[in-house]
Amino acid sequence: MDQKILSLAAEKTADSLQAFLQTLKEEDLANLLQNQAVKGRAVGALLRAIFRGSPCSEEAGTLRRRKIYTRCMQLVESGDLQKETASEIIGLLMLEVHCFPGPSLVELANEFIAAITGGSLTNGKSLELFPIILTALVTKKGKLVCGKDELSGEECKKQLISTLCSGRWDRRYVIQLTSMFKDVPLTPEEIGLVMEKVLKMFSKLNLQEIPPLVYQLLILSSKGSRGKVLEGIVAFFNELDRQHRAEQSGDELLDLITVPSGELRHVEGTVVLHVVFAMTLDCELGRALLKHLKAAQQGGFSNNICPFSITLLLSVARIQRFEEQVFDLLKASVFKSFKDLQLLQGSKFLQNLVPHPSCVSTMILEVVKNSVHSWDHVIQGLVQFGFILMDSYGPKKMGDGTAIETSPGLSRTPNQHACKLGGDILLETFKIHELIRQEILEQVFNRVVTRASSPISHFLELLSNIITYSPLVLQSCSSKVTESFDYLSFLPLQTVQGLLKAVQPLLKVSMSMRDSLILVLRKAMFARQLDARKSAVAGFLLLLKNFKVLGSLSSSQCSQAIGVSQVHVDVHSRYNAVANEAFCLEIMDSLRRCLGQQADVRLMLYEGFYDVLRRNSQLANSIMQTLLSQLKQFYEAQADVLPPLKLEACILTRGDQISLQEPLDHLLCCIQHCLAWYKSKVMPAQQGGEEGEEEEEGFYQELDDMLESLTNRMIKSELEDFELDKSADFSQSTGNGIKNNICASLVMGVCEVLMEYNFSISNFSKNKFEDILSLFTCYKKLSDILAEKAGKGKAKAAGRAGDSLLSMKFVSELLTALFRDSTQSHQESLSVLRASTEFLRYAVGVALRKVQQLKETGHVSGPDGQNPDKVFQSLCDIARVLLWRYTSIPTSVEEPSRKEKGRSISLLCLEGLQRVLGAVSLFFQPRVPQFLRALDVPDNEEAEGEVTVTQRAAFQIRQFQRSLLNLLSSPEEEFNSKEALLLVSVLASLARLLEPTSPQMLSWTAKICKENSREDASFCKGLMNLLFSLHVAHKSPVSLLRDLSQDIHGHLGDIDEDVEVEKTNHYAVVNLRTAAPTVCLLVLSQAEKVLEEVDWLITRLKGQVSQETESEEASSQAAPPSHPAEKAVIMQLGTLLTFFHELVQTALPSGSCVDTLLKDLCKMYTILTALVKYYLQVCRSARGIPKIMEKLVKLSGSHLTPVCYSFISYVQNKRSRSPQCPGGRKKKQQQQPTAAGAVAMARVLRETKPIPNLIFAIEQYEKFLIFLSKRSKVNLMQHIKLSTSRDFKIKGNVLDMLLREEEEEEEEEEEEDADENGEAAASEHGDQDKEPAKKKRRKETKCLS
Repeated sequence: MDQKILSLAAEKTADSLQAFLQTLKEEDLANLLQNQAVKGRAVGALLRAIFRGSPCSEEAGTLRRRKIYTRCMQLVESGDLQKETASEIIGLLMLEVHCFPGPSLVELANEFIAAITGGSLTNGKSLELFPIILTALVTKKGKLVCGKDELSGEECKKQLISTLCSGRWDRRYVIQLTSMFKDVPLTPEEIGLVMEKVLKMFSKLNLQEIPPLVYQLLILSSKGSRGKVLEGIVAFFNELDRQHRAEQSGDELLDLITVPSGELRHVEGTVVLHVVFAMTLDCELGRALLKHLKAAQQGGFSNNICPFSITLLLSVARIQRFEEQVFDLLKASVFKSFKDLQLLQGSKFLQNLVPHPSCVSTMILEVVKNSVHSWDHVIQGLVQFGFILMDSYGPKKMGDGTAIETSPGLSRTPNQHACKLGGDILLETFKIHELIRQEILEQVFNRVVTRASSPISHFLELLSNIITYSPLVLQSCSSKVTESFDYLSFLPLQTVQGLLKAVQPLLKVSMSMRDSLILVLRKAMFARQLDARKSAVAGFLLLLKNFKVLGSLSSSQCSQAIGVSQVHVDVHSRYNAVANEAFCLEIMDSLRRCLGQQADVRLMLYEGFYDVLRRNSQLANSIMQTLLSQLKQFYEAQADVLPPLKLEACILTRGDQISLQEPLDHLLCCIQHCLAWYKSKVMPAQQGGEEGEEEEEGFYQELDDMLESLTNRMIKSELEDFELDKSADFSQSTGNGIKNNICASLVMGVCEVLMEYNFSISNFSKNKFEDILSLFTCYKKLSDILAEKAGKGKAKAAGRAGDSLLSMKFVSELLTALFRDSTQSHQESLSVLRASTEFLRYAVGVALRKVQQLKETGHVSGPDGQNPDKVFQSLCDIARVLLWRYTSIPTSVEEPSRKEKGRSISLLCLEGLQRVLGAVSLFFQPRVPQFLRALDVPDNEEAEGEVTVTQRAAFQIRQFQRSLLNLLSSPEEEFNSKEALLLVSVLASLARLLEPTSPQMLSWTAKICKENSREDASFCKGLMNLLFSLHVAHKSPVSLLRDLSQDIHGHLGDIDEDVEVEKTNHYAVVNLRTAAPTVCLLVLSQAEKVLEEVDWLITRLKGQVSQETESEEASSQAAPPSHPAEKAVIMQLGTLLTFFHELVQTALPSGSCVDTLLKDLCKMYTILTALVKYYLQVCRSARGIPKIMEKLVKLSGSHLTPVCYSFISYVQNKRSRSPQCPGGRKKKQQQQPTAAGAVAMARVLRETKPIPNLIFAIEQYEKFLIFLSKRSKVNLMQHIKLSTSRDFKIKGNVLDMLLREEEEEEEEEEEEDADENGEAAASEHGDQDKEPAKKKRRKETKCLS
């Protein structure tokens, strides 16, 4: 039969073929075709012949074709055919599809849909035919019956696709079905349906099937819905990551983890590669991703910015056209995240409304951790991003104090957080990926070397962390390190010290690196630049500290702990320590040469020797001999010679230039500290040692004798012996004056050093304490002379005194002895020092300066000043003594004699406490519990028990509260505002340590503010700041602002002089003296913060609404209820509105108060406009505007806008009446213009600038209210009294008239000036005052009309 069909098909006409086929049953024909196909015979020819004999013009032919099509599809799906045969059949079927009439195509399509949704597909091969059927269907004209309706071909296709997408898909064929749709012409709506269906299927597939499906989806997305595809992919992997994290952090006993971590990461990596590849071909896809993630930023991060989307962005950054945009987006996201966190932490109001946001830094570091799973496409982006963050948000150049960056604990500002994150990214990437290490190091070294002018402490810290992590890894990069050494001479000293400290572990594992450094340092020691020489000294001292000589004391006595890696390389053979000795002595030789260089170089050496000695006690001999020989050059050996020091030799004179050559005071200071340390640590260890040590002790004895002799002779010396008496010249303009200043400074320094020396050896001997007092008398005389001679420039004398040579440890011991020592045997000797009020004040004063130095620079001068543990211990000791002294002898009961000349000792103690609290919170935040424990030493340690930080802080707070209450109960004339301000500052510091929920402190402060009225502006400001900071920690301060504004209004009066304002007196602290500008500016700045919070909330709400409207699910649901944040925003704005209502009617003095109020009003209207715009968005969905919003609009129309215009008129009238120079004098002044005139003019321009801005803001608000009224169908404008046109139109005729009037006035003025008639002039001035006021009114009517 098959042969006959083929032979008939070979004829020219198909008539006989058609006739023959009609004689056959369709089933037989189908079976014949099936047998031929299964046997693998040439089925293609037979199929062609059947189609030729079954034309679609006849109904029988169409039915036959339908039957054949159905059988062929079943055959292909059965899997019984060879691959080539199946492909041939599908190819032939595709060619013949377009011949079918429309109804048959619909039937065929329905057959396919039934097979797909019924799950009867076996291998999905026949699916290749489905797109052709749908495409052919679109081309059919006329109506087709599809289901119950008659539709066009296009509509029919749409309905079929809709039916298919709403049915069930077997997960085996999801990828094939997705691939199939790329060949179907689809409308945007149909693409949306398909995408939605495929994205829903993600969760039903195995993880390994996701990447190929994503690939097909991305191809399909070229037809549209790119954003939806990317959003779906990101959301799916975000959810997977979330589940995975939950499983890992869950119960360890549950071993049922759905997805292994490695598999998930590999799948994510493959998907990211597919997406990036698609973006290189279709840049619209990249734009869609960026647009989607930018929109996500507004509504909060939790939904879209996740580890997967960050991974995707970092990979997309490899595409050049997107690189800049990606990094900008990531940078903005990181900064916004930290800024939002800061805003939330500072406001209880926001914390109650907004859930804690997800931390971006954690997400990015998670990406770094995950990149270990062969995510090579992310590594480059991570490194780039790390450096971008460090470059953008690193410390900025501002004068000196960049050392403050080294504060422990978390950084405080968003900038510091972002910079730290950059460093963490680079460090973690360095640890995980070997390939990128060389590049990271290269970039860090490049920045260290090339950015000499800007602070690079953050890069040095990163370098130090990298080297500490693995010094041996860096040996491979030793060339880069040694190359950086070549630039040491040209880098700033701080950078050199940081760099050498960072690379120091490498010097222990690499001899070649150490040798190259020593060569560089030797050259630098004789460089022309002073900084290079100082760098050399710093480098040599560092080497001496860290290369220990055999027999040195254990490192537990070191002033700074050595890093773990350094310890590993330190534990070598005995040989190393022996080699180190030769090496260190060689360096000491080099350093001795420095003693002939400039004073600054010598100074560095003296400051560094003590630390070297502590680390390397075996170098004690060498160091002490060096110092001794240096001192002998300036020491008068004969015991009866006065003065005992050759001060002339310490001063260098070159022509007119006079400078210090030998910092003798620092040399003595170094000797004294080294000697004291040697006696306390080395000598006890050497007891019963060898004979050879007797000669060593010989020169230690010699040093002791020299210091003893110096003490005795300095006491005997008069100021005349140094030629520094009152008659001496101390002016800075003459050579002699400069020399005398230097000498005085040296003598004062020597006196301080000898005081400390004598105290350390005194053992509470009365004679020694008398010597100390005599030395102090010499110091005090010189100090007084310098202060007197400096005259107005007292700061210079204070500046010298600012850098005291007393060590922090000694200051704490001295204060303890003076104020707390109650040992009976010590009383007699201590009474010598206690009798001198000046000495007591000096001791407390030095403590204050030391703490101030710590706050400004992050360390203290003198031994152990860089050691945080020792500094903290000294701070605790000092604070304990000062607290005891202040609380046991208050200022009020201090002896009158002790209050003479400046502040009382108790007041100095209080100031010291305030500074110590500031320093502890700045640098030692984690140790605050330890600090508070040190403050109150209980009588019986056992009874102490477990006392919390809060309880300790509360105890201290109660002490200071009592002090403040006592002070406030004193009469006004005895009120010490300085003490009150310090007490408030101390209370504010301690209040931060309380639990934020405890309301006692807030209610106490509020009570003080309500009941005490003092006319001291600074005290009022401090107290109000404390009140606000406490209030914000509990709730929003808007009600407090409203009460304060009523008080201000009551005290200052109304802008309408005829109106009498009722005084409210909520807070007595607000009075006529403090109301403006003090309290007024404080409440306005607080209102500004509240407005910022409200603005942030509105922006967040807008983002959430736009996301809701984008997702069709949200819009298809019933109208969601009003968001709690909406109500909170409206309540805040309503209360702020009443606050501004009061202030705008207050007769505020011109200047900062008026300017700030106008700016804040402008901000208020801008935020009201933002809220109206938000409700315009809300009205697009089913929701309307709430009643509370209508009330807010009504309130703004009745209570704010009208009084704003009155206030503008008041300000303008006030400025027009402000004292201007009368006409007569004006003319003369015009001939000699003064700077004061220019300043006044600038002030007027500055003050009038906010007015147009405010008017514009009001108009914008009203404009959007009109839009909202139309959209919400609620008449919101009924409460707004619209002001008439303010278009500022210039009317020509009015202008001409005004100009003529002005000319006439000027002529009259000139005439009257010539007459010099007093009365006439006065009346003219009156006219002059009148006329501009008239013009002002006209102008007003135009601008307000």
